[in-house]
Amino acid sequence: MNTELKQVWEEVLAEVELEVSKPEFSAFFSSAQLEKVSDGFALVSCRNNAERQFLEQKFNPVITKILSSKLGSPIELQVNIRQEKVSDENEIGPLFSPTINTAGLDPLYTIENFAVSSSNQLAYAAAMSIIKNPGKTYNPLFLWGGVGVGKTHLMHSIGHEVLKKDPSIRVVSCMGEEFTNGIIEAIKNNTTGAFKRKYRRAQLLLLDDIQFIQGKIKVQEEFFHTFVSIKKAGGQIILTSDRPPHELLELEARLRSRFEAGLIVDISPPTFELRSAIILIKARQRGKQIPMEVAQYLAEQIDDTRRLEGALIRLLTESEINHQPPTIEFAEEVLGKTATNGYTRPRASVSDVMKLVSNQFNVTLNDLKGDRRTRSIALPRQILMYLLRKELKLSLQDIGSFLGGRDHTTIMYGVDKVENKLLKDSGWGGEILQIKNSLSGKNL
Repeated sequence: MNTELKQVWEEVLAEVELEVSKPEFSAFFSSAQLEKVSDGFALVSCRNNAERQFLEQKFNPVITKILSSKLGSPIELQVNIRQEKVSDENEIGPLFSPTINTAGLDPLYTIENFAVSSSNQLAYAAAMSIIKNPGKTYNPLFLWGGVGVGKTHLMHSIGHEVLKKDPSIRVVSCMGEEFTNGIIEAIKNNTTGAFKRKYRRAQLLLLDDIQFIQGKIKVQEEFFHTFVSIKKAGGQIILTSDRPPHELLELEARLRSRFEAGLIVDISPPTFELRSAIILIKARQRGKQIPMEVAQYLAEQIDDTRRLEGALIRLLTESEINHQPPTIEFAEEVLGKTATNGYTRPRASVSDVMKLVSNQFNVTLNDLKGDRRTRSIALPRQILMYLLRKELKLSLQDIGSFLGGRDHTTIMYGVDKVENKLLKDSGWGGEILQIKNSLSGKNL
């Protein structure tokens, strides 16, 4: 970046910082650089695909507005991923870093493989801020949510990035159960001193499933002293749980209060778009490419990310064994086989419901997804929302995604309106019943 561009970009960032939240600025703008301005286009580079996605989609308007003002003419924004300098092969170290091995980090849980969407954006922003200044902000960081939402992945990603910047940092990663068993073994073998040194000297402590130490008085007492020692020394603590601190009722009050003094982030279940992205990333990790429509089909059928990965592995394996490309038709066949192995796969899809509503009310699919609000279109659209919610059991966020990116409150309003109409008028809803009967033929 030349001096003139650097000065312009610093002025842009100064104004951007006033318009976005601190976590967002730290996560998505700290590494962004203005590379080039030419012929009405401004090229900005960033580190990875997650940052590119948010700079292009969410922050494009604010960047474009401020940058156009600084340059004195309207510009269009282009964002690319910066190619980092590759080290000379003579500088390459050992295949396995001793620091990373002792930290116990999963090698697949990296920031490059972490897909970002609205459901985990705040958590990602907080993680990027911690990577930049461990121990300075959001300490502790408390990530909570259900199974398979990416808590452990994000936590390990922070560990990897911190070690990349400084391999000498003492990183300790463990499960709540491992911490508990470690104390029991230390007491039994009279090695409590070594146990305390291992954990209390950590500069970055990553503890997964902290809820496991509930009700265990001795374990909680040791963790309290570990927590205080690390914080006092300026270290960073990151915790994950299946519940927020105030719901960990068997946890000591002094621990709960310290958890609540940091940043608590709820990571929601992945949306349809995020599930699609996760499938593409998981396939790429295995050196495979699958079509976008196949990724979307799998994401539409399965909402549990662990089962989703299992279905993908089965699809890729059978595709290779049978020498068949992973098409939608082949995916349908594979999911049909796995349905008896615990996968909850509705036979009817979103496309099936949309086509039935389209035919029943003589409206186009584009009308159902579009913005026109005439009664002849608005009512079928609300009926579609109702059917997707009640028959396919989709989340409000996923329905909004399928219908052109509508807000979940809009979907809720549409569903409620149809429900109220059905309750008040028993003679209304014949078309809905016909559609339901057609769906029953698909063995929902």
